[in-house]
Amino acid sequence: MMLLLLLLAVHALCDYPLQGDFLSRAKNRANPIPGVPWYQALGAHALIHGGAVALLTGIWWLGVLEVAAHFAIDDAKCRGRLTFNQDQVLHVLCKVIWFAVVWCMA
Repeated sequence: MMLLLLLLAVHALCDYPLQGDFLSRAKNRANPIPGVPWYQALGAHALIHGGAVALLTGIWWLGVLEVAAHFAIDDAKCRGRLTFNQDQVLHVLCKVIWFAVVWCMA
């Protein structure tokens, strides 16, 4: 259960203070910062999350899955297809799945 708690805590760290105002605005394809490719900003944000998952779990491919999932979820939110709360529920669900994968592999 400690791993799940850490995955959730690191998600909060990466999604709030480590994202900052710049990435929060720049990653939005619907309203990007002029001159900043939205996909680079969103990719960097997703990569921060993926790196954290890979470090905590010790499984590189879970980090890759996190990058893909985080990119898709945040892009859907930025495009108005998900609410903020739906976005966060999906991120938490991903962490629960990563925890379950690690637990089943042990």
